Amino acid sequence: MSAKSATKSPAKNLMSEFPPARENLVTLSNWRTQPYSSWSFHNVRRVVPTANIKASKHSAPLESSLIEIGDVSFEGSKGATTLRDALRTTNTDGFVVLHRGRIATEWYAGGMDAFTPHIVFSVSKSICGALGGVLADKGLLNPNRPVTDYVPEVSSSVYGGCSVRHLLDMSVGISFTEDYVDPDGDVARYRRAVGWDVIQPGQSAMQLREFLATQKPDGKAHGHTFHYVSTNTDMLGWVYERAAGRALSDLLGEYLWTPLGAENDAYITLDGEGAMRAAGGICAAPRDLARFGEMLRQRGVASGKQVIPGWWIDDINDNGDPEAWARGDFAELLPGASYRSKFYQIDRKRRTLCCIGIHGQYIYIDPVSELVIVRVASEPIPLDVENTRAWIQGFKAIAQHFS
Repeated sequence: MSAKSATKSPAKNLMSEFPPARENLVTLSNWRTQPYSSWSFHNVRRVVPTANIKASKHSAPLESSLIEIGDVSFEGSKGATTLRDALRTTNTDGFVVLHRGRIATEWYAGGMDAFTPHIVFSVSKSICGALGGVLADKGLLNPNRPVTDYVPEVSSSVYGGCSVRHLLDMSVGISFTEDYVDPDGDVARYRRAVGWDVIQPGQSAMQLREFLATQKPDGKAHGHTFHYVSTNTDMLGWVYERAAGRALSDLLGEYLWTPLGAENDAYITLDGEGAMRAAGGICAAPRDLARFGEMLRQRGVASGKQVIPGWWIDDINDNGDPEAWARGDFAELLPGASYRSKFYQIDRKRRTLCCIGIHGQYIYIDPVSELVIVRVASEPIPLDVENTRAWIQGFKAIAQHFS
């Protein structure tokens, strides 16, 4: 497949009139649902407040060496498919494949292009996990220290008894259910706190940091079980800010986006008091996400510069706890994997890393095939397990094709 855009049109002429007709208006109350998300996911800063993440003044070049891979086949969620058909039928907004650092395939739809920031949801966690390695290497952060050494305000919460490492590895013993569709559950309250949902009469107007300080333990020992809870990464972002004495957006710009040679500014969503959603609020352009993945493939090096310390990436690959994973939330989805510093280690032998976000966001890094794959999407269901399995099989099939 060559670099091109597809003719995927949203179901409505969203936000195309001045003012838009009511049925075409994207708002805080509908922006995460189809068909509105096909516009809002690459126009997030027109819906919620954001802070900028600065790109480099001298972006790293991305040369092209295009290869037709549309016929690569794999088992999709509804049976056998090809990459070409999967891209056209699964709400994919952008798709980039780098082979040996060069663009091998590029595909866009629904108003997206290579330079448009798209929300990556929980891929944000992995980006923040990479930042942790930089802060640790600079002596600003000690992952083994208690969270309360940095943020004493949460001492009476579940975070009062855990370490920064527990935040990094999603092994906090927290009483929180990550259910994206329960309208009255933990995630619904959390979304209101981060400014992603309309607060209805009678609902709490609590902001993010206050919300974090109310989280309670579930009785399990910290470090025992992989328990996927997004608030842990927002707590980590707060720790970073305290450790470095700077806003998370500035840290991401100076220590990641600028040195890796990002071409486009990224941005991150804010709550009503300016707290940044480290867990899922980063919006970045597809080619810059590919640059980020390529830097990881190169053991932290971009354009000859060490961006993330190599020892941090080695630690991600080698020191995830497979037993904690086997006891955890996604053991059936990704058997034999592990989770370390916000990255999924899905094949220890190949040292394959994966970053995963709801609604279909991925960065897949496979050193053996010298491959990085980026997918951004606006899938209607936040976590479609069958789609997740299918796309990971698709990435493996592409890697096998290049191997």
